[in-house]
Amino acid sequence: MAKTKTTYFCQNCGVQSAKWLGKCPSCHEWNTYVEEVIATGKADKRDWKQGSSSSDRKVNKPKTLKEITYREEERVDTGDRELNRVLGGGIVPGSLVLIGGEPGIGKSTLMLQIALKLARIKVLYISGEESARQIKMRASRMKDSSDNCYILTETGTQQIFKQLENMEPDVVVVDSIQTMYSAHLDSAAGSISQVRECTAEFMKFAKETGTPVFLIGHITKEGTLAGPKVLEHMVDTVLQFEGDRHLAYRILRTTKNRFGSTSELGLYEMLSDGLREVSNPSEILITQRDEALSGVAIGATLEGNRPLLIEIQSLVSVSNYGTPQRSSTGYDNKRLNMLLAVLEKRVGFRLGAQDVFINIAGGLKIEDPAMDLAVAMALISSFEDMPIGDKICFAAETGLGGELRAVNRLEQRISEAEKLGFNVIYVSRFGIKGLDVAKYGIEIKAMGKLHEVIHDLWG
Repeated sequence: MAKTKTTYFCQNCGVQSAKWLGKCPSCHEWNTYVEEVIATGKADKRDWKQGSSSSDRKVNKPKTLKEITYREEERVDTGDRELNRVLGGGIVPGSLVLIGGEPGIGKSTLMLQIALKLARIKVLYISGEESARQIKMRASRMKDSSDNCYILTETGTQQIFKQLENMEPDVVVVDSIQTMYSAHLDSAAGSISQVRECTAEFMKFAKETGTPVFLIGHITKEGTLAGPKVLEHMVDTVLQFEGDRHLAYRILRTTKNRFGSTSELGLYEMLSDGLREVSNPSEILITQRDEALSGVAIGATLEGNRPLLIEIQSLVSVSNYGTPQRSSTGYDNKRLNMLLAVLEKRVGFRLGAQDVFINIAGGLKIEDPAMDLAVAMALISSFEDMPIGDKICFAAETGLGGELRAVNRLEQRISEAEKLGFNVIYVSRFGIKGLDVAKYGIEIKAMGKLHEVIHDLWG
């Protein structure tokens, strides 16, 4: 029997230590070290392929860039336009994709739905959390069906790789990586070392066989992927499945992608028969109202290559406490404080004694500076209790001097606003140079200062 010993791993960065430490010397986080049992003295670690050890593999020799042959590999179409978008055009052969999200958000539903849509190729769905009957019940609610979707309920990686070697699937889905267990380690399933080892084994399998692998990961209380940060560095793509479980809409966001853009976004609606793709997100992100309300403004933003029109909701009221509240949902709090200072210093609105609340409709998180003008107009509208027309939108960045700055890809923002029936869009006059204004059916108002927009809106 192999000799065993215990060691300590940092849950945040995965650094190993012989003794417990209060503060991690690598990531400087407190109380992140946990004790795990590891095995030493094992003669040889077997590769994922049964019967071949790591010493039997061929030795790679250094090559120059000219000696390396390269051809553009065709991506696998998932049959889901939203997932294709966030992956950068489809599934790359040999890629390792990690999908994280809160419990009950719909990760397993999404991946089972994709497995059923890939009817032309062989897909192996490995479940360590649910039984085959539970998966069958979920699949029966979906309208898609496939004779090439195989279900394997197993947690031991050695048994899984035996089935993979015999079956040779085209796509593999693992639900979830925290339930997988490798016999190379004596620590419990779900521990830091087990998650890291199992991920490394699946990564080796994906790269050596060219088979794309999807790993479903759990989310911690802090909202990060469970396991060490090194897990995110090992995989090729990290997708975050977000949304409020009490609402029907779900957001699939790319946080890392070696084969495409990291700013793409996919939108789904959770229904009784699965997830439905939302082809026009701007329509659901703008609330339909019977009457004009103060404190509401529409801003044109971009998420990757997709233009979106988003509703900004604000509330400005007199503070009943000594220190006014500054609260924002889906918008950077520091940028909100900057805009409040600009409105007070450059425009003359006394907001220092007011409680200010900002909300981005639809549960989105916005970092685009082009939303500055829309946020500022929503704040003024709420403060003065004067509504903004429902056919008016904004797309401009606000500087510290109260000037309006140009934003990138203005043509796409204007086209999206025109498509959704808006009559007027306010932009920076420094961003319309070289822009053919006459070809648009929407009125483009180019302004240079904040007070010019306010005067044009309310006089």
